Amino acid sequence: MNQFKYIYFLGIGGIGMSALARWFRVNGYEVAGYDKTSTALTDVLQKEGMAVHFTEDVEQIPAHFRADPDHTLIVYTPAVPKTHAEYIYLSENGFTIQKRSQVLGLLAGRMKTVAVAGTHGKTTTSSMVAHILRHAGVNCAAFLGGITQNYGTNFLLNEPAEDLSQVVCVVEADEFDRSFLTLFPHLAIVTSTDADHLDIYGDKDAVLDSFGAFVSQIDANGVFFQKDGLSLTDKTKAEVRAYSLHAGQYRSQNLRIEEACFVFDLVYPGGVVADIRMIVPGFHNVENAIAAGAVALELGLSGEQIREGLNSYRGVKRRFEYILKTNEAVLIDDYAHHPAEVQAFLSSVKALYPNRELTAIFQPHLFSRTRDFADEFAESLSIADHVLVLDIYPARELPIEGITSAIIVQNIHSKTANLCTKEELADVVRERKPPLLVTIGAGDIDQMLPVLRDSLFASK
Repeated sequence: MNQFKYIYFLGIGGIGMSALARWFRVNGYEVAGYDKTSTALTDVLQKEGMAVHFTEDVEQIPAHFRADPDHTLIVYTPAVPKTHAEYIYLSENGFTIQKRSQVLGLLAGRMKTVAVAGTHGKTTTSSMVAHILRHAGVNCAAFLGGITQNYGTNFLLNEPAEDLSQVVCVVEADEFDRSFLTLFPHLAIVTSTDADHLDIYGDKDAVLDSFGAFVSQIDANGVFFQKDGLSLTDKTKAEVRAYSLHAGQYRSQNLRIEEACFVFDLVYPGGVVADIRMIVPGFHNVENAIAAGAVALELGLSGEQIREGLNSYRGVKRRFEYILKTNEAVLIDDYAHHPAEVQAFLSSVKALYPNRELTAIFQPHLFSRTRDFADEFAESLSIADHVLVLDIYPARELPIEGITSAIIVQNIHSKTANLCTKEELADVVRERKPPLLVTIGAGDIDQMLPVLRDSLFASK
């Protein structure tokens, strides 16, 4: 890394790429980049002094970057196609080009790394770990996959240190495109290994093989915290410890709901951390907190530090995020895009509000995921009393013949289940005035939240 002065990002506006860009900028490198569209994240990068452009144009790469391939590192995301004009130019002119995951692996390898992996739960769990450490005064860096409510960012910068091996680096380890295989952590958590990203992996066995390869890279002197019931124990040389909501060496007891908060005791091999009160609700978030607490205990934090950290943890944008909370109406948004995530989210909402009818608006994400899990989505969504399903958000995919949201709706057994367009949604909500409304999905459904909030108050 010492040979580079300039860092150029192809896809700088992504949640993970922007965090990496900010790390380089803060650590004295000159940073510039391209992205397809301007967003709130790219606005922040520009305000921090990075040159960002939004047109596919080689001439907009800073001239001194182009003139000095030996000292310019190119970081790219697989979301940028190899046919991109700038990628072609850079690859043909002697520049060092690496994926974000490769560069993150190089940086994390210089610190004491905590890696959090799993097909769901990794963003929340990694941000919990980072917050507990930061709240306790531990020198740490964090590269997260979501905007934390506590810090308003997906990136926490460590304090300067002569010995980076004494700095804790918390990394969200992403299984998409097998990116997490660039990491060699000291401590690691795997929250889940459900089949997902089958457009990349093909089948569940390939997903499991990839997670097996990841845990084989944990330091042999480190610790692997595995959700109880996963089958990865024989894939690692690290010490393995199990956790879950109700089973394993780390688990909850006295779990209850008090004033719309989940309260529990964290049981661990050396004792109990009593009366943790979560601002962020959900049975799944209690389980995530157990994993985060287990790592914090291993890093030497006290039960009181863990309790204070978890009690003050405010969550991640779009993860069980309250948009509106009044006596008349509640609106909650969640990023869930896998059937298991939808099931966990809706079950927790039902537990919090057992006396309110629940209306769920779901936007499927990816044609391939809809095809692969249509029946499972229908089953999970059926927890809600009323369901509205939007058109599929395509993200990186082209349409697949015969795959539409209708294949989910036809098997939902709620009181009502209907297809709905985004254009119709505000009128439907205004007419029905649901007392408990949730929006679910990883696409652009969150852009509808201001309109939906207004619709709950508008006259019919």
